[in-house]
Amino acid sequence: MIEIPRSAAAFAESDAPADVVRRQYLASARGDLGALRATLADDVEWTEMAGFPLAGTYRTPKGVTAGVMERLAAEWEDWTAHDDRYVAAGEEVVVLGRYTAVHKTTRRPLEVRVVHHFTVRGGRIVRFEQFTDTALVRDAMTP
Repeated sequence: MIEIPRSAAAFAESDAPADVVRRQYLASARGDLGALRATLADDVEWTEMAGFPLAGTYRTPKGVTAGVMERLAAEWEDWTAHDDRYVAAGEEVVVLGRYTAVHKTTRRPLEVRVVHHFTVRGGRIVRFEQFTDTALVRDAMTP
């Protein structure tokens, strides 16, 4: 479990890897793509796993938000990445969580477990890799 600094200002300025990752999840939940991009390094590598609808590696903060977050918002209602548990060691942060959403076309709900692996350097996310049950995501998308 991560410990959030007691003051909001300290949390907002913290370069601690788990704090940076937590700010990314909070920005995503608010739909604040500018704040989310601020957590990403200019040379970020963001990989959505093979089999996921957005599979591939995205680069640059704008590339990540346009290629992943904006596309998820276009296809799903209330897409949320829940960050349930953190495991951090140095610059590596692993988050155990889940995705919840409703597909806009099929109206099928999604709830699937997920593991995210982040590497944070200099107060920015430099690498991300996603692991999830892509079959459950595809099932929710299939009429």
